[in-house]
Amino acid sequence: MALFEFKIITAEREVYTDMVEAILAPGVEGDLGILPGHAALMTMLRPGELMIRKDGEDEYLVITGGFVEVLNNQVTLLADACERSTEIDETRAEDAVKRARERLLNKDKDIDLSKAIEALRRAEVRVRVSKRKRLGKSQNRNLTPTG
Repeated sequence: MALFEFKIITAEREVYTDMVEAILAPGVEGDLGILPGHAALMTMLRPGELMIRKDGEDEYLVITGGFVEVLNNQVTLLADACERSTEIDETRAEDAVKRARERLLNKDKDIDLSKAIEALRRAEVRVRVSKRKRLGKSQNRNLTPTG
């Protein structure tokens, strides 16, 4: 099985570094699948779910945006923030979803609507990734190149 080097780096720490089979990242223009031998690229990432495939198993993390660079079979993801599923407190994440929904429903005149929507999306992603860990769900997505 062909592999490539993958690193996730935040301002605070190196979150992940290993040889992997594939990643699926939340690009600003849609999900971005990266396999060994991918063409060079650099693009922005939106907050969302990051999937890493290693040894046929998928691991999910939450990122809050950043950039990804692909060059010479090495992929570096510079994330604003990143959490592994094991680092997420599901109860706190669910509470954050409830608070974000309440803020949107109350429509306080001082609310920044775009920030409130983004907070809700981040909280929902954290809950989804946390539940994958708890339920042991791995949706092995098909990342086979076409064409």
